[in-house]
Amino acid sequence: MDMRPILFFDSGVGGLSIVGPARAALPDAPFVYAADSAGFPYGTKSEAEIAARVPVLLGRLAERYRPRLIVIACNTASTIALPVVRVALDLPVVGTVPAIKPAALLSKTRTIGVLGTEATVRQAYVDDLAARFAGDCTVLRYGSAALVEIAEAKLHGRTVAAERYAAVLDGLFSQPGGDAIDVIVNACTHFPLVEAELAAAAPAVRFVDGGPGIARRIVHLMTDESWAGAGEGTAVFTRLGDDERALAPALAVRGFGKIEQL
Repeated sequence: MDMRPILFFDSGVGGLSIVGPARAALPDAPFVYAADSAGFPYGTKSEAEIAARVPVLLGRLAERYRPRLIVIACNTASTIALPVVRVALDLPVVGTVPAIKPAALLSKTRTIGVLGTEATVRQAYVDDLAARFAGDCTVLRYGSAALVEIAEAKLHGRTVAAERYAAVLDGLFSQPGGDAIDVIVNACTHFPLVEAELAAAAPAVRFVDGGPGIARRIVHLMTDESWAGAGEGTAVFTRLGDDERALAPALAVRGFGKIEQL
């Protein structure tokens, strides 16, 4: 039986938002979820730090778990390190990019917001996506490290005041022309984990993310693969302390009953 898994990688728990649609699409596939807890968060790090760190970690993960496919379930890591990782590893690697194309297709006001980390929203890759798929739209961006921390807090079971979500969104709405935004791209995989709270703070706005599209891409690449059964998924952390162990209930609900350290 071929038990080689699909491996999902992020700096924290954000990639779990990608795991959901992927598991729905491939319920019999074994999954490994890897979080670079020792390097968290990525959104405030320099491009050079991320470009140096991510390929090395993914090389170690590939050696240990022998995945048949890797998903870099992190917008920041994807926009910076994806080309290097694809050259370094002899297996399919799927990246995560801001869902600007579907946002532009949905927008009626032709004004969309891109909500991500500081490292993601400043990337030239986002400029290119906006030019290619939203050329007739005003594209406003806002980088929020706070919302990453809020999403992590939610999965740890901690209560977050509703006002904090509104304060993050104000970073988009308070910009010139921001009152016309009708679609927001959750351009960090952490943010779909708190989409319900964001939608409650901005009920007139639609939120989109790349999860469904990534799931379709995984299915396409794995068309000829057979699966022996999902079994118990493994979550692996680069640092495993009390904070990471506190995520056990949230991980177990998502099919990751085993926790290890890299």
